[in-house]
Amino acid sequence: MFKAFEKYRVTSGPYGTEYFSGNNGAFLFPAVPGRGQLQVIISDGMDWEHVSVSNPTRCPTWEEMCFIKDMFWDPDDCVVQFHPPRSNYVNNHKYCLHMWRRCGINFETPPMIMV
Repeated sequence: MFKAFEKYRVTSGPYGTEYFSGNNGAFLFPAVPGRGQLQVIISDGMDWEHVSVSNPTRCPTWEEMCFIKDMFWDPDDCVVQFHPPRSNYVNNHKYCLHMWRRCGINFETPPMIMV
């Protein structure tokens, strides 16, 4: 289940939203100690749940992406990071990674022995 984590919601400024915005808004999470904050933007429109994770000076680590995944989705939810065709690349932030989940559809995954 996709869910906002109100404790870290940004409530003022250009990305500010309130709790009634539900699963849409910006959030600031602590990163690995000593590594700054993670800036997170979530949305749930057009049958997709989406989380973008960024830091001003570096890409998020695998551990940080796992932490954020666990904040917004249940442990058994499968989310993906897409690598689209180069012609579809959009790069608005040098250090931003994204996770996606299609509502109502379970992604097919490879057999565990291959992962």
